[in-house]
Amino acid sequence: MQSEPLLKLGTRRSPLAMAQAHETRSRLCKAHGWDESAVEIVPVVAGGDKIQDRPLAEVGGKALWTRELDQWLAEGRIDVAVHSLKDVETLRPERIALAAILPRADRRDVLLGAGSIAAIPQGARLGTSAPRRAAQMKNLRPDIEVVLFRGNVATRMAKLQAGEADVTLLAAAGLERLGERGVGTPLEVDDWLPAPSQGAIGIECRSDDERVRELFAAIDHAETRAEIAAERGLLEGLGGSCHSPVGVLAQLQGKHIHLTAALFSEDGAERVDAAGTIAVGDDDAVRAFAADLLARATPGVAALFGGAD
Repeated sequence: MQSEPLLKLGTRRSPLAMAQAHETRSRLCKAHGWDESAVEIVPVVAGGDKIQDRPLAEVGGKALWTRELDQWLAEGRIDVAVHSLKDVETLRPERIALAAILPRADRRDVLLGAGSIAAIPQGARLGTSAPRRAAQMKNLRPDIEVVLFRGNVATRMAKLQAGEADVTLLAAAGLERLGERGVGTPLEVDDWLPAPSQGAIGIECRSDDERVRELFAAIDHAETRAEIAAERGLLEGLGGSCHSPVGVLAQLQGKHIHLTAALFSEDGAERVDAAGTIAVGDDDAVRAFAADLLARATPGVAALFGGAD
């Protein structure tokens, strides 16, 4: 008779979320010398997976990815929840702690349907539901029309194949985790900024669960955590929400982090950029960086920041 698992690991049911849960379980079991049967993966249907016909910002924002898992965590039905950190709200309940962040994967976006942004045909349709991707593309290519694309990676690739759009953008990390290597054209971060926390997997637990926090400390990646803290701290300082088109890149360089960010108006016509170097863990410097961006924001940009998500 099989013994009870040592841990229950909650995740969304999407193929990518399941792949991230399996990676988390594999890393944890390897770190502690456990058989993988010691950790049970518990799939949970998230609200964001049920609503596919409207932009996320219209139907509840990033909380649609976390609400059900938060509830299961609070009720003790799972011990931890695994998330794509770019989908997790900046401000989280005090009862929830970020127990570990796995080593960051490729943070770039991948363009599908054309070999480069310049090669996209005039007046083409970009399929996306991400304000950042839409605004950043419109900033570079005002001629391009944006059409709504929702769904998991396979769904969006199928929609592109079916001609519902001419091009789309997907996270390189997600494609890699699903075994879709070599698909599309990666966009270099010097030319195209990713979303805050893109490529990072976060594991959350109850704040008062010391056992779980100690177990997951073994797979927490300090370098990635430093970068993510800066990116999420900047988003918090900006009052950014899922309505806010913002690209951010934090790159660890020894004991410092080089931060690059761009804020956009919804139509991409207005753009504010900043870059600078701060010490790791210097929250005041991150807030000052955010304040500088907001001080220089044009009206169309400023209207999309100053809230919380």
